[in-house]
Formats: sequence, C-alpha cells, structure tokens
Amino acid sequence: MGFAQLVIGPAGSGKSTYCSSLYQHCGTVGRTIHIVNLDPAAESFDYPVAMDVRELISLDDVMEELGLGPNGGLMYCMEHLEENLDDWFAEELENYLDDDYLVFDCPGQIELFSHVPMLRNFVDYLRRKNFTVCAVYLLDSQFMTDVTKFISGCMASLSAMVQLELPHVNILSKMDLVTKKKDIEDYLNPEPRLLLSELNLQMAPRFEKLNKALIELVDEYSMVSFVPLDLRKESSIQYVLSQIDSCIQWGEDADVKVKDFDPDEDDD
Repeated sequence: MGFAQLVIGPAGSGKSTYCSSLYQHCGTVGRTIHIVNLDPAAESFDYPVAMDVRELISLDDVMEELGLGPNGGLMYCMEHLEENLDDWFAEELENYLDDDYLVFDCPGQIELFSHVPMLRNFVDYLRRKNFTVCAVYLLDSQFMTDVTKFISGCMASLSAMVQLELPHVNILSKMDLVTKKKDIEDYLNPEPRLLLSELNLQMAPRFEKLNKALIELVDEYSMVSFVPLDLRKESSIQYVLSQIDSCIQWGEDADVKVKDFDPDEDDD
C-alpha cells in the first residue's frame, strides 16, 4: 500500500514552499518522501522533482499552440493528464514501490478542487492503485485576520472536502510572517457565536439568516479547526506531518521493535 498527500489550496497559499520544507525535514529525520509536480505552469523548484507533469504537457506550450489563456490552458493541461493516467502516469508510477510516500504539489486554480472532476478522477485513480490519500489544504494566515475572509476560506475548504471525499487536514500557512499572533488566535479554535456576532456587524441586517446558516455549516463540519504551520520551527513541521500521517495511518503497520531482555539469574 502506498501513501500520498494531495497538497491543494488557493494560488499563493504556500503549497510549493510547504512541499520543499517537508522534503528538507524528512531528509533531516531520515525519512524518504517523493515530491510530484502536478502544476504545468511551474517554473522552478526548491526540491528534487520525482515526477513532473511538464514532461507530459506544459502550460506555455498549450497557450502558444492553441491560443488559450492561462486558466483555459491549465484546464486543458489537467484534462490531458487525466486522459494519460493509464499511459504516462502509470509508467512513471512504476518507478516507486508499493509502500512509497508521494506528495503531489497541485496547481492553485480553485476550480480544480471545488467543482470540476479532474482532481477527483486523479484521486480515484490513486485509490485503484492502492494508495491511501489525504488532502492537505493550505490557507494563507491573512485569512485569519478578518471574519469574512475566514468564512470564505472555510467555504473553499469545505467545497474541496465535498468534491474529493478524502481525509482532510487544514493548514494555516505562513505563520512565520504573522506579526500579531493575537489577531488570529480567535480563529484557530473559534466560538461560533462570536463569529456570528462579528459577521453580523460587518454585513447588512438582511444577511443575518445567511450568516447564521454559514456559521452553523462551518461548525457542524468542524471546518474551523486549522493546524498552524511555522516553517521556522522543526517542531511545527513535525506536528503537521504527524497529523497527516495519522489521517492516512502511515506507519501503523510497521513492525514493533522489542528489545531483547534476559532476566538476571538468581545467584545460587
């Protein structure tokens, strides 16, 4: 059985930086992971790329040859990847063992994990190949300084959860850039009534019923729980990784190491 992280989130949320830091951390602790680039628009990486979708198709080539814009071109690239899962991707996947740990660095176009089927079909393919997959959703910490941004981020994350139907870990990225930690403390484990009160203060009275429904939805699906990630601290990276490993049950089938122990014999 293989294991995989599907790293998703809005553009600029720090997905590639997360993948790079995760790779460095695992190298430090003697653990092997493989980073896969699924972004046909990527230009450079701070980590060794195990598989690269640009070897199959690149956004620049599609835009030049078909005259498509960035968003349309990326959708075309992802559809092309989907059509070649049994060919190019299957061949690349053969280079890895059944128990390898893959981390997929995905594009930041939100529609890919909110309502179009390409990533969902990709996840289904990994499952058929006996991979246990976890969605890792990154949200920029700037979304935690305002209740309207926070609700927007939660709704996008919930949409990804519904679309992909995967174990889901929400990560609050770029915590190392936050200057006033107190501004986001109320959003890490918020009280729904306080959220509703803040939301009603910022919205017109006619939106009160909608605000109440949104807060109840977020609270019911436990979408207000985020794991903060500070890339300056190895302990923070390790904690995030442990949360993900727990979701996909990585390492639970490992043999338990028992130290041999011979009791001292009594003296005659």
